[in-house]
This record gives sequence, C-alpha cells and structure tokens, in this order.
Amino acid sequence: MSQTITKRRGLTRLLYTLVNSGRALRWLLRHEEAFQLESVLALILLPSVYFIASSPLQASIMVAVTLLVLMVEALNTAIEVVVDRISTEHHSLSGLAKDLGSLAVTLALLIWLAVWVPIVWPLITRYI
Repeated sequence: MSQTITKRRGLTRLLYTLVNSGRALRWLLRHEEAFQLESVLALILLPSVYFIASSPLQASIMVAVTLLVLMVEALNTAIEVVVDRISTEHHSLSGLAKDLGSLAVTLALLIWLAVWVPIVWPLITRYI
C-alpha cells in the first residue's frame, strides 16, 4: 500500500513552520548551554546596536552576524542530535561530524568578532 504525502501550502505551511521553529527554539533554550549563553549575549547586545551603529547598514550587519552565530549553533546542535540518534558509540566519522559543526560555530564567532570589535573598540577606548 502506497502512502501519499500531502504537503501543507500557503499560510498553513507558514504557521506550521513558525510552530516547529518555536518548538526548536524552546528546546535549544532548555537543553543547550552554548545556545543559552549566546542568546543571553544577543539579548544584551542587539538593543545596543541602536546606540552603537553609525548607519543603518552597519546596524544591519551587526544584527546579521549576531543572528548568524545563533543559526550556526542551532545547525551544530542538529548535527550532534542526528549523530547521537544514529549511534552514541564512538566512531571517528561521528567525532569528525561533531568537530566540523564545532568549527562552524567557531568561525561564526570569529566573523562576529571581526564585525563587532572594530565598531565597539573605538567607543570603549574613548572612555578609558
């Protein structure tokens, strides 16, 4: 017996996407310490963009790279969850997959620093 998959369309699809994304966000905030820390940092820093950025473009880039870190952390967690779902036994490819996800997070954090530090540093040194 063949099973037909009916895909949601239009506003229903958008609604389900938002519900599923919300469920994933709640899970990350409850279970992933790295995501929790990065989220706290984002909640502190994102409002400061309004005061720090010297142009709308600069503000957009600062917001984008901050959200990029959260996005890459979520993808890294997805990799870890899938690897653990397959097997929790040690395997070199499983370790490599997790290490590559960790590298992606590290690179996202370096991009974040490369954007934020040159913008914020002159403001900090002005008051030191």
